[in-house]
Order: sequence, then structure tokens, then C-alpha cells
Amino acid sequence: MTGYAPPLKEIRFVLDHLAGMAEVAALPGFGDATPDLVDSILDEAARIAGNTLAPLNRAGDTQGARLDETGTARTTEGWNAAWRTLVEGGWNGLPFEPEHGGMGLPNLLNTAVQEMWHSANMAFALCPMLTQGAVNAVRLYGSDALKALYLPRMVSGEWTGTMNITEPQAGSDLAATRSRAVPAGDGTYRVTGQKIFITYGDHDLTENIVHLVLARLPDAPAGVKGISLFVVPKFLPDADGNPGARNQVNCVSLEHKLGIHGSPTAVLSFGDEGGATGWLVGEPNRGLEYMFTMMNHARLAVALQGLSIAERAYQQALAYARERVQGRPVGWTGGQGSAGILHHPDVRRLLMGMKSRIEAMRGLLYTAAAAVDTAHQHPDAGTRQRAGLLVDLLTPIAKGWCTETGQEIASHGVQVHGGMGFIEETGAAQHLRDARITTIYEGTTAIQANDLIGRKILRDGGAALRALLEEIAALGRELAGSPDDSLRVTGAALAESCAQAGEAVAWLLTAGAGDARAPAAASVNLLELLGLVAGGWQLARAARVAAARLEAGDPDTAFLSAKPLTARFFAEHFLPRVDALRATVVAGSSSVMALTEEQLFA
Repeated sequence: MTGYAPPLKEIRFVLDHLAGMAEVAALPGFGDATPDLVDSILDEAARIAGNTLAPLNRAGDTQGARLDETGTARTTEGWNAAWRTLVEGGWNGLPFEPEHGGMGLPNLLNTAVQEMWHSANMAFALCPMLTQGAVNAVRLYGSDALKALYLPRMVSGEWTGTMNITEPQAGSDLAATRSRAVPAGDGTYRVTGQKIFITYGDHDLTENIVHLVLARLPDAPAGVKGISLFVVPKFLPDADGNPGARNQVNCVSLEHKLGIHGSPTAVLSFGDEGGATGWLVGEPNRGLEYMFTMMNHARLAVALQGLSIAERAYQQALAYARERVQGRPVGWTGGQGSAGILHHPDVRRLLMGMKSRIEAMRGLLYTAAAAVDTAHQHPDAGTRQRAGLLVDLLTPIAKGWCTETGQEIASHGVQVHGGMGFIEETGAAQHLRDARITTIYEGTTAIQANDLIGRKILRDGGAALRALLEEIAALGRELAGSPDDSLRVTGAALAESCAQAGEAVAWLLTAGAGDARAPAAASVNLLELLGLVAGGWQLARAARVAAARLEAGDPDTAFLSAKPLTARFFAEHFLPRVDALRATVVAGSSSVMALTEEQLFA
């Protein structure tokens, strides 16, 4: 397995020229986000990623987490020291307010840091990722007492957080939630039930774990409207806020998984002896609404994992392709000897497919992260609203497309290695195994697609999406008139793809009025279509910036001149798929349900 070298030049380019780091840093509350501080944070985060987290990735995969005789999940050797590095540096508090012990820096910068950590060691980085989501839920909806007690410790990373949603009978159907919470008469509740698939539900990295648990009150209405949210710590804080008596939260077992072995995925039992002590978050029966704060944060974070694992797989494949010598490439003019498989056209096709989509994903995710900052911090209400609509629209597209793409790129990383990719020692297989979960947790690709069509397109008649497509098409038309050949090809393809996307959306709006199953059958194909258009948009933006900088005399010609060529590759190899997907959406949805159940088993 190769090491990990954070792509700082590329990250800074996207931060500055696509996501608008300077504009985000100028928003109220981000006064400390000076260029010097941003650079120092990126440099230090890169150092931690490359030198501390990445070397533990292989050990996490081979050793995994284990449950000891006391019922405590033990993490991989070296992970405790790595966690202390994050706590001592205050890294978990990067995007949170100083009043809670945070750094008060933009979510956009936090996204860049998290990208590097997930590339370095995805199984490890899940813990701070979920803790940040739990912090958001408490800071937005918790009482003053809950905030005072829990936020400083969770922001610092002294305590970690989890979200407890899934039950054996309640996966995506949360109306089937059975966990209960009964008032104890003293302001607390007695929580009982079982939760499964709880990431870092138990571990030995911190002295306490704060579980956010969905459960029903005795008088709760049926369905998802009757779910409340509770804080249930592993250890009950004493009068001084230190971990005291053990709460009735037990780790029953750890799951044996395809990937992310270093991340303990727990089955938790609450209240085996009468009820675990919990505190209500916010108002009764609004738990699902509150939990979506964590889930939406997690969906963009998991989308980022798709990018991160793709970057790690690409770096490893690129290094192997340079070193592995296998025959003379077709058309090779570099001398009489053999050359690295990097020079074989089909290997180069795979590598270019990886590189172009990684850059497309990074642009999309950083743009979404900047929109999150704008939606929360901009002084103008109209600007906040528009940014919020963009975040809502991009979240399911990013989560669905980036994770599916990351999984495919990890698979292509194995392919570049050939037979050696199938051998565990190279490490390429781990990236593929780790990537597989990203299309499943925090809402499968189908759930993202259904959210996209139901809540983000049909609800407003496609208005927000059509506005975005017109913005993208305008860029395409602009570039289509460029004297630069690569920009012209990219622009024309992008404009045409927007027109094809518009046809698919128009069909969706019509079909949805007549048959509810038709849009659902088309939803994943439509999500992929829009992901490709959004990726092409970001690469076209990057190509335009790079061309302008070259014209202005920027000396970094190797880096900048690659941008228009990479965008053109994407336009010629991936944007043509948009028309095929349009045809599948418009003409192929009816055949999805054409066979009867009996015929499926015939």
C-alpha cells in the first residue's frame, strides 16, 4: 500500500477559484479566517493526514475493532494516540463557535480538512465526522443546560457523539421505530430499546460517548410524527460534569463488515434494567426533524468520503502504473526498452477517468460547502435563502453521485493493478471494500434519488433545478464561443447536456402527475444524469479560471494547462452518457415494473 500525499495545490485551487474562500471568509463570524491562517491549517491538517492517520489505515483494516470481556470496543493500536493529536489541536472544533470552544472557522475549510482525513483513514475519520454532526444537533435544538454540559466537551473531542436511528425492524422506514422513552418525573426519561449499525457506538478513544437516540414517548402519535430525540450518555455526568455512574447503555456486539474494519459498528441495547437515563432534545415529537440536522450534515460528509476514497485509490493506481513495467505500449516512442503501464492507452483512459471525476467531485462538494456557510452566515436574507435552496438541491445529487462514482473509481484502481489489485497486500482492495458502504449509509442512493425527485424537484415544479441548469448552460454557451479548442468542445457539450437534462426533468414533471411509480423508477438514473452535468459544470469553471490565469502570465503552466484538457476529457467521455440517461429516464421507466412477481421467479 502506498502512502497518502494530500493534494494541497488542487485543494487550494478549488477553495480559492471555485468555492470562493475569500468571499466566505468575509462573511460575519469568520474574521479569523485570514489567508495565512487558512494556509497554516491546511498545511498542518495535511501533515496529520499523511504522517499520523494514513500509516494507521492498513492496521485498522487488518486488526479491526474488537469487543473485550468487559463489553468495551477496543480500537486499533495507535488510534488512541491519533485521537489525542486531534483533541490537543482542537481540530474537532474547527467549524464551531468560540463560545463553545471552537475555532469559529468556515465549514468550507472544515470540508477541506475532512477530505484529507477521510482519504488518509476513512474508518478513523468517521468518529470526528459523526461527533460534529451530533454537536450541530445539540447546539441548534438542545436546552441551555444541555448545551452548557455537553457542547464544550464534544466540541473539544473529549467526548464523542453518535446518532442512533436504525433498529432491526426500522431501517429507512422510521415509522416502525419501537424504542421508547418514559418520563421519570425528574426531568429525565427512561429510554429502552435496541439500535443497530451505530458507528462508534462504543470505543476506547474518549472517557464518554454521547448518544443521540430516536424514541417514542408514551402518548406519541403514530408514524414518524411521533418520534422524539434524546441525549443518552454512556456515563452519567456528575455534579462537576465529569463521567460518573455507568448508564444503561450496553454494546451487545460489533458487526463483522466488508470494509471500514477499524470503525466499531455497534449493536446497542438501552435500558436492560429498567431504562437508560436520557434528556429530551427540543420539543416532543420533533425528533426526526432534529435528527435530519445530523443526517444532512452526514450526507454531505459521506459524499466527501466518495471523493476521499477515490483520491486515495487514484494516488495508489497512479504510483503503481508508473512503476509497473509490462511490455511495450502501442505507439511507444520513448526508446527501445519497455515502459510503465502508465503509457498504455487503456490504462491512461482509466487514470484520466479517475482524475477528471475526482476534480469534478471536489469542485461540486466545495461549492456545496461554501453554500452552507452562505446560507447560515450571510447578512442578506434573500442571499441566505438562495444558498439554502442550492444546498438542498445539491445534497442528494452530491451524496448519490459522489459515492457511486467513488466506488467505481476504487474499482478502477483495482483494475489498474491487474491481478495484483486482487491481492490484499497491495491495499487497492481495501479502498474498494471501504468505498462500498458509502452508497448505503446515511441513505442509500435510491433514497437520495427519491428525495431529489420528491422534495427537490416535484415540490417546486422543478423551479430551483431549472434555474441551476440555466446557469450551467449559460457557462456552456460562453465557453462554446471560445477560440480555445478544449474550452469550445467542453462548452458545447455542457450546453447540450443541460438541454438533455431539461428534457428529462420535463418528462418527470408530467409523468409524476399520472403514475407515482414512474418517477421513482427513473429517479436513480436522473440523479446520475444530474451528477454528470454538475461535475461537468465544475470542470468547465476550473478550465475557464485556468485559461484566464495562463493568459495573464501565471507561470504554473503544467498545472493550469491540464485543467482545460481534463475538462475536455470529461466532456468527451462522460457527458455523452447524459443523453443515454435521458433516453432511459424518458423511455425506460415503464419497463422497470413490467414483469409480475411470478415472472421474476420464473
